[in-house]
This record gives sequence, C-alpha cells and structure tokens, in this order.
Amino acid sequence: MGNIYMISDTHFGDAGAILKYEGRPFKDGHEMNEQMIENWNRVVGAEDTVYHLGDFACGMDAGEITAILGRLNGHKILIAGNHDRDFDSRRWMDMGFGEVSFLPVVLEEFYILSHQPMYVNIYSPYANIFGHVHNNPMYADVSERSFCACVERIGYAPIAFEAIRRGILEADGKGKKQGG
Repeated sequence: MGNIYMISDTHFGDAGAILKYEGRPFKDGHEMNEQMIENWNRVVGAEDTVYHLGDFACGMDAGEITAILGRLNGHKILIAGNHDRDFDSRRWMDMGFGEVSFLPVVLEEFYILSHQPMYVNIYSPYANIFGHVHNNPMYADVSERSFCACVERIGYAPIAFEAIRRGILEADGKGKKQGG
C-alpha cells in the first residue's frame, strides 16, 4: 500500500474556458494536459492512491479520457463533480477509475471528501477536503476544518494526504495559504 494523494478540477481537455476564467499558466489545453500528467506522475507512484475530487475532464469523449487515465500513475478514485455527470460509475470505471462515487466519501472517519465544499465549522466532527471553487477568494486554501484541493491552489499536481492532514492540524483558523 502506497501513499494517498488528492487533487480536484483538472478539467483535462478544456481547451479554453478554464484557462481564461481561472488564469491557468498554460498557452493552450494541450500544454495544460501534458504538464498536469507530468506533474501527476512525478509525485504519484504505481502503488499510490489518488482521490480525484471531481471535474476530471471537460469536452472529451470516452476514448480521450481513457487515454489520459491510462497515462496517470496510481489507483485512481473519482468523487464525481458537476462536469463528470456525462458518464455513470460503470463507464468511469471502464475508462480507468478503480472506484467512483457521486456522493461524498468519508476517509479515516474524519475527512469528508467532496467535490463541492460542505458546511463545516470548528465544532463539526469532520473536516472537508473539497474542490469546485478554483481560485474563489471566498474559500480558504486551508482552515481548521477544511482544505481546498483545486489544482490552481496546489501547483497543478496531486498533494499528499499527509500534507493536507498536517495543514488542517496546524491551521490557525484564519485561512492561511497552504501549497502543494
């Protein structure tokens, strides 16, 4: 059993909108795809597990998605996002995900993994690791009960679950920046 990683909102295949609206530092969708694949494989090994917290691809057909998933290291688990609804769980697994959930998942009885942020506060019995919000300044990168795993906030590569856990434990409740 390897390490656990998290990532969200890769939007593989999005040739324009995500680059423009989120200010991603790539000249085009091809460069974005290739750089994120390289980043992923630089940190994730064959025995590792990656929880993808939604919006894996946008504007790609099943064959293109299968090709990208085949190039990514590790056991991949999808917590489906709003852009992942074109396919059902079986189809996503046929394309290369080992597991798929269209609902939030609880990891280690404390961490709620979801695409969209969930309401938690310092009195909640859980912490939420989420995506969906990209660079929206209304959401902190990390707090005492949350962590945003959007690629724009974690360096366009999966981030180790241990780093997320440490960030949440060390957070001062003021939403300090936590990078990947």
